[in-house]
Amino acid sequence: MKKLFVVFILWIFTGPFTIEAQNLENAVDTIILRDFKDKDGPGGVFMIAHHGKPVYQKAFGKANLELGDDLTTDNVFQLGSMTKQFTAVAILMLEQQGKLSVGDPVSKYISDYPNGNKITIHHLLTHTSGIKDFTKMKSLADIAQKEMTPKMMVDFFKDEPVDFAPGEKFDYNNAGYVLLGYLIELVSGEKYEEYIRGHIFDKVGMTRSYYASDRKVIKGRAYGYQKKESGYVNKTVINFSVPFSSGSLMSTISDMLKWQNALNKNILLDTAETRKAFSRYKLNNGEEFSYGYGWHIRDINKVPTREHGGSIFGFKTMAVYIPGEDIYVIGLSNCDCHSPTKLTGDIATMALTFLRGVRKDNP
Repeated sequence: MKKLFVVFILWIFTGPFTIEAQNLENAVDTIILRDFKDKDGPGGVFMIAHHGKPVYQKAFGKANLELGDDLTTDNVFQLGSMTKQFTAVAILMLEQQGKLSVGDPVSKYISDYPNGNKITIHHLLTHTSGIKDFTKMKSLADIAQKEMTPKMMVDFFKDEPVDFAPGEKFDYNNAGYVLLGYLIELVSGEKYEEYIRGHIFDKVGMTRSYYASDRKVIKGRAYGYQKKESGYVNKTVINFSVPFSSGSLMSTISDMLKWQNALNKNILLDTAETRKAFSRYKLNNGEEFSYGYGWHIRDINKVPTREHGGSIFGFKTMAVYIPGEDIYVIGLSNCDCHSPTKLTGDIATMALTFLRGVRKDNP
């Protein structure tokens, strides 16, 4: 009788949550399989974490079409513009150390930068600088496969006519984040790759995260693909020194959860600097826009979120964090024919419904 009583009590406290988890898994599978139903093609990996721990993680499709290897949740993906989160936090870490200020003009570090006395680090972080985005330049094809130093990249776009005066409007801009990577090198005295690895990856325990390379042997790499009329093809090759600090990092869903948890626990930034990353800012005319430092500041059904995606040849990525409920949803795809953006948003909406109110100490 005692054993039956114990089983009954355990069912009361864990049974409903188990059923809820099963329902969540089935619902999420249904959402993902809308777009990731080709078992023999490239696919993606998805994770939902609640209170810092995974409650759902699955892989769909192939990691390598030539070898027929299935994707797993441990595969390494190129992050694309999710790299901007790391660049922004690196800048804030340097500010925290007193080595720079986000209010500093670019001219303080690059004396000959055009209009550099009016463009601040804050403008670069918030995509409000007005400088020409190099990804929109026709001459980009001339350098796409060349090894470029950060200075060469900055010189490539710095003399282009500006699109607007600093602070006049928000316009998503990769060049601004390349310039931020160059500033990180100038201020820290370290290469961007070394700074991110030594001060972020190593400190957080992100052992499966890298500065991207097509030449290095990277265990568990997911290969990138594109889809043409004839079928899937290997991704277009670029030199990662071109996207640089705007889009050249690689990681896994597990490492990205470590990253999110480190931000929550103020392991890298204190409260004041963290607040700067996740605040909304205003244009010169007082109009507020929905971007902080490296994250879009949005909402799901009026519940605040922090979001960012990425797109680079062969890969698309997206992550949504709901701070009020400590829910983190991430999707990484190894074909730029599959965008996880809407799926991740739909999953986050569903997870919010399923997981809201679940206690931290629930099994």
